[in-house]
Amino acid sequence: MPELSRFYGMVLKMFYRDKEHNPPHIHVIYNDKIGLMDIQTFEMIEGDLPPDGLRLVKKWMQLHQAELLEIWNTQKFIKIPPLD
Repeated sequence: MPELSRFYGMVLKMFYRDKEHNPPHIHVIYNDKIGLMDIQTFEMIEGDLPPDGLRLVKKWMQLHQAELLEIWNTQKFIKIPPLD
């Protein structure tokens, strides 16, 4: 699973599409917590991310939504800058 970005102790990844399912989403790992985040709605599909981590991930996803959808659709993985 390629790593897209890393910030504030969180690692954001995306599986290859042939191993995944819709809707387009990313995986977030934060210590012993995980979350699957919908790229289109910014909602947590499943997981248990704490509220502060969830807020930061949503902010990052809003800034990079077009890039995330492009990666999902093309499977051309790139590193995306972390949240400042």
